[in-house]
Amino acid sequence: MGLLVFIFLFFSAFLLNPSNANNHHQHRVAKYNYRDALTKSILFFEGQRSGKLPSNQRMKWRRDSGLSDGATMKVDLVGGYYDAGDNVKFGFPMAFTTTMLSWSVLEFGGLMKNELQNAKDAIRWATDYLLKATVHPDTIYVQVGDASKDHACWERPEDMDTPRDVYKVDKNSPGSDVAGETAAALAAASLVFRRSDPTYSKLLIRRAIRVFEFADKYRGSYSNWLKAEVCPYYCSYSGYQDELLWGAAWLHRATRMPTYLNYIQVNGQTLGADESDNIFGWDNKHVGARVLLAKSFLVQKVQSLQDYKNHADNYICSLIPGAPFSSSQYTPGGLLFKLSDSNMQYVTSTSFVLLTYAKYLTTSHSVVDCGGTAINAKKLRAIAKRQVDYLLGDNPLKMSYMVGFGKRYPLRIHHRGSSLPSVAAHPAKLQCKYGFSFMDSQSPNPNVLVGAIVGGPDRNDGFPDQRSDYEQSEPSTYMNAPLVGALAYLAHSFGQL
Repeated sequence: MGLLVFIFLFFSAFLLNPSNANNHHQHRVAKYNYRDALTKSILFFEGQRSGKLPSNQRMKWRRDSGLSDGATMKVDLVGGYYDAGDNVKFGFPMAFTTTMLSWSVLEFGGLMKNELQNAKDAIRWATDYLLKATVHPDTIYVQVGDASKDHACWERPEDMDTPRDVYKVDKNSPGSDVAGETAAALAAASLVFRRSDPTYSKLLIRRAIRVFEFADKYRGSYSNWLKAEVCPYYCSYSGYQDELLWGAAWLHRATRMPTYLNYIQVNGQTLGADESDNIFGWDNKHVGARVLLAKSFLVQKVQSLQDYKNHADNYICSLIPGAPFSSSQYTPGGLLFKLSDSNMQYVTSTSFVLLTYAKYLTTSHSVVDCGGTAINAKKLRAIAKRQVDYLLGDNPLKMSYMVGFGKRYPLRIHHRGSSLPSVAAHPAKLQCKYGFSFMDSQSPNPNVLVGAIVGGPDRNDGFPDQRSDYEQSEPSTYMNAPLVGALAYLAHSFGQL
């Protein structure tokens, strides 16, 4: 009889407090500590900082660098981020990073708890720089550092002595791609700071409007004028049309001014709204613009943007194995595989888009239509989770592709500051060519760039962990930025936040 009473009381406790059952279920299913991964994914940005580091800098092996950036053009360009494992400040990927970090916070910042302020700090480090880069009307300073000379050296950012040449776009040599992306970044960030710092938010949106006008009025691709400087690193292969649509979409969301809705309605088709380019990264923003505008239709009921729901659906359908119109490749271990160079950026951006679109579909009680097959939000979330789990260690090599996360992760990442002794460990300057002895060594990097996502495995799930293999072993800011939002969602959904 005593046993029956015990069983009755046990089940009564579960019925009276369903959160017990919920927590049990969640902790059973969560394979990874997404909250820890979220913390680290944001911390990574501190390792990429250029300029005068603040007193609350947590990545202690870094020091001040690039303190005279912009001096050659008599403009203050101190600050911002190094894009990857080099010491150049490329404005195009930096702006995209800023847009995606902002979008991460706008969709999932409410779930981030203590990490929200760190995410905002990461955004502000970029926007402070972008405001400096756009200080003069009809001009954007788009790069600091001679990339070819920088890449001929292997030295710490604190030591760099390669030319810090400044490159710009203006009326005579336009760059609608980099200008459109910069406008998107400033507009998206203005929404992030709207409540917490209204004065700063207004400054960002005013600048975004001005920069977008320049992007639209003086049309052209920045690669045409700066080919020797930006190619092959950040050539605008997809043209500038996607950035104009993306910039307008963000200004529409940030301002709610009819001007931008009208601009999208008039120019959407010519800017490639319905092209079937199913790739989303630092170069091509069409997918992002489609999803953003689909929200206006789904959630705000802007009927004139209904086509963007169809365009967004087409992209989602391309990702779903076995669905009509599926066109994406996956590795044998299940990783989305788009390109051999830094493939993980497409994994993180796609995961974020899937979770964000699932949110819009849930709010509007909608589904994705794949040639008559209905795909619901739950399916999208499952695909996104599978990709993030692969990245965190659920893969054939049982390796985390986030540095410092899990028991096994890349030790020899293609990153100058991480691979060379820190200033604290080796105060004397390390000369340009001297650093290559460290680059060529098989020793693990002395400084752990916590939270860095590397380019990732090849199409067969192989990963050599070689420092010289930049395609697979180099981290970048735009790989981390979309993952921040995805990890916040997953950490919350498994009761970790």
